[in-house]
Amino acid sequence: MNTLTTFTKRLPGFGLMLSLFTVSLLSSCSRFNTDGSLATWGYIILALDVFALFDIFRQNWGIGKKILWAAIVFLFPLGGLIIYFLFAGRGKSST
Repeated sequence: MNTLTTFTKRLPGFGLMLSLFTVSLLSSCSRFNTDGSLATWGYIILALDVFALFDIFRQNWGIGKKILWAAIVFLFPLGGLIIYFLFAGRGKSST
């Protein structure tokens, strides 16, 4: 019963993040400008992804879990970032 309560507490936040993710995918906002350079949005996503990758490798997890989370964040820059910060179950870092 406790897991059901935890799930229902996370559901509104997950729904909001899912809707924001869907809107960002379907909107005309791109990470690149018309000349091929990164837009401001692209720089923000890049900075957050680098922060997430550093955070992943600072955790005291096994190497398999670190590689899995790093692959998710690397392959899906915006979605992986959201998934990581919502569901990674991060603890205190080892450093």
